[in-house]
Amino acid sequence: MIISCGDALIDFVPVKSADGREALMPAVGGSCLNVAVGVARLGAATGFVGGVSTDLFGRMIADHATASGVDLSHATRSEDQTTLAFVRIVAGESHYAFYDAETAAAKWTYRRGAIPLDQIEAIHVGSTTLVHAHGAHETAALIADTRASATISFDPNCRPNLVKDLDDYRRRMAMFSAGADLIKMSDVDFNYLHGDEAHAARARSLLAGGAGLVVITRGGEGAQAWHATAGLIEARAPAVEIVDTIGAGDSFQAALLYALQRLDRLERGRLQAATADELRRVLSFACHCAAVTCTRAGADPPRFDEVRRYW
Repeated sequence: MIISCGDALIDFVPVKSADGREALMPAVGGSCLNVAVGVARLGAATGFVGGVSTDLFGRMIADHATASGVDLSHATRSEDQTTLAFVRIVAGESHYAFYDAETAAAKWTYRRGAIPLDQIEAIHVGSTTLVHAHGAHETAALIADTRASATISFDPNCRPNLVKDLDDYRRRMAMFSAGADLIKMSDVDFNYLHGDEAHAARARSLLAGGAGLVVITRGGEGAQAWHATAGLIEARAPAVEIVDTIGAGDSFQAALLYALQRLDRLERGRLQAATADELRRVLSFACHCAAVTCTRAGADPPRFDEVRRYW
C-alpha cells in the first residue's frame, strides 16, 4: 500500500455565478489527500493518514476519499472543525487563504502501533502539515518508524502565507528533504526555499545525501528530474486549455508514485537502479495526469481509463 500523510481540507474555488458574478464553490482538497485520491484513482492500493473532522465538511472529505478508493481506516476522526482554504487565481497561479486554527488536520497526532507499517511500500508527506512544529514532529515520528522498510516521498508544497519564521521553515524542509528517497517540488517552491541556487546543484547535493530521485516541475514547461545513474531526465507538458491549476502538482505526485510502483521501481533500492527510459516514461505520464487535472475545476485527478493512452 502507498500511504499519504498530511492535510485534508475544503478548498473554496472560484467560479462564475449564473449572473456572471464571482462565486466560490466548496471542493475537497488538501495536498496529501489529493495525492492519495490520485494514486487510488489510478488503481493502486492507497491509504490516508491524518486528521479528518466529523463535521459537515469532514463528511464531504470522507465521502470523496472513499468514493475514490482511498482507505481511511488509519485516519483520525474528531469533532474538531475542518480546515478551510479560499482560493484566488492570480496570473495563472493559485493563491490561498487558510483557516486552520485548532482543526482536525492541525491537531492530528501519530498513533504509534495503529498503522500496519509492514504493509506500507511508500509513504508520502508534505504541505501544510509540516508548516507548524506539532505536525512536523508527528510526521517525523511516523517517518522514523517507517524509514527502514518503506520509500519516503516528500513534496514541501509551500504555503508562504502560513509561514511565520522563514529561516526555521527552510531548516525544517531541508530536514525532510534530507530524509526522503523521492523529492518533488515545483519551481516556485524551489525558489521560495532555495532562492537563486541552480536546480541541478541542489539535486546533486540531495542525491549525494541518499535520495533516489529529485524532480522539479515547471508548470507548462514540463518537468526535470535528476537521478544518480540515469542523470538528467526531462519531460514536456502537453498543451491543454487550463481551467485552473489547483491540484495539478498533487496529480503529478500521485502519477509519479503510481508509475514507479507499476514499473517495480518504487522500492528504495530499485528506485536507485531505475533507467533513463523508465524515468522518462514515468515523468511523461505524470505530466499528462497533471495536465488533465488542469482542464477541470478544483483538485480532480484523473482515473486510469482517462490517461491509459499516455501510459
